[in-house]
Amino acid sequence: MISLVIPAYNEERFLPRLLDSVDVARQRYARGADAVEVIVADNASTDRTAEIALARGCRVAPVAKRSIAAARNAGGRAALGEIVCFIDADSRIHPDTFDAIDRAMRSDRIVGGATGCTLDRWSVGIASTFAAFLPIVWLTGFDTGVVFCRRADFDTIGGYDESLRVAEDVAFLFALRRLGRKRGQRLTRLTRAKAVASTRKFDDFGDWHYWRTMPWLVVGMLFKRKASRETIEQYWYRPRR
Repeated sequence: MISLVIPAYNEERFLPRLLDSVDVARQRYARGADAVEVIVADNASTDRTAEIALARGCRVAPVAKRSIAAARNAGGRAALGEIVCFIDADSRIHPDTFDAIDRAMRSDRIVGGATGCTLDRWSVGIASTFAAFLPIVWLTGFDTGVVFCRRADFDTIGGYDESLRVAEDVAFLFALRRLGRKRGQRLTRLTRAKAVASTRKFDDFGDWHYWRTMPWLVVGMLFKRKASRETIEQYWYRPRR
């Protein structure tokens, strides 16, 4: 079985379209739709997120602690599948996602990886931001979209680091890569089954906002930690929804 974990906070707007894409991918999965379970890790939502998830046949894992890492971990620990995957609730997955992950994880040379992603829409500002991250992806082999690994390895590395308010996904891939290297395994990128990520941050803050916000956030994390913490809370934990 494959377990797909969806961390979600007030996602009644975007969750249905993600689940629509999941339904398509489950139907196309060679092992059958029943070989995929979907877990919505409801991170203290105040809207209809949990109600929608239950109505669509998902398992719901309630998470009281407002933390992206805690939500991912709660879903991962509830997973029954041999392979556990994570996708943001405002995304959509590729129809061949589960077959692509299945093929990759049949190899004992692969410890896990990600599908990568494209975006809902494009503009010059969005494209320049996307391009700025590409060298990091190429150099590290880390990617986003649907992130996956074996459930046993998720447990071995302790899941996501809940002391981190942001970048917990990057730390998770670092830990997974370290584990794999000890066994002669590597991370993989499934570029033919890319997810589609939402551009709602760009919609909310402007198509060029990364170039204004992120440099100051890095500086703040180094020299003005209180200010950077407030920026993190505003940007990631007090969204406009």
